[in-house]
Amino acid sequence: MNEEPRTPTPRPGGRSARVRADVVAATLAEVTERGYDGLTVDAVAARSGVHKATLYRRWGGVDGLVAEALTASADQPWPLPDTGELVGDLRRITHEVFAVFTDPELGPTPTALITAAQRSDVGATALRAFFAARHRQAAEVAERAVERGELPAGTDGAEVIRAATAPLYYRLFVTGEPLDARTAERAADVAALAARAGLFAPEAD
Repeated sequence: MNEEPRTPTPRPGGRSARVRADVVAATLAEVTERGYDGLTVDAVAARSGVHKATLYRRWGGVDGLVAEALTASADQPWPLPDTGELVGDLRRITHEVFAVFTDPELGPTPTALITAAQRSDVGATALRAFFAARHRQAAEVAERAVERGELPAGTDGAEVIRAATAPLYYRLFVTGEPLDARTAERAADVAALAARAGLFAPEAD
């Protein structure tokens, strides 16, 4: 798509926040039901009750709407596990990814949203920002492990999270191979072993 990226608009409370929430909900519903190719501004306008002129002005078109849905998702809090050990925390995180994406009711929406985001430059940029924000947030589990002396000082927590979750997303969005709970657990275990071995810490001088 050749839609021009829009500069994000301020998101104050009140009516603007309600409009955003309605538009995001409508976008998620439409992309889940129809996919990227069936997503239209007219359909989002009809479902959200927001005039399509407003949608074009604020978001520029369907790619901007997909990007906004990802931005809104990144804004949502993500409670992190705290089992007292790195491998336990990583297993909880990878199991959550597995559980959400393989759930018959929950899974279609994030799957459709990520697939749609990969279809445009605007969406792809928002997708990278979404995952970067999630990785930064989840890095706390590795930072706690460093404080406990479980991991070397300077361990890059975001890289630990990437290593734990990457095998899951690879199956979900690249190869299409089945994803099960054991695969999710194994990915967490491998990432924990690599982190303990210092593979995500700065090399010693």
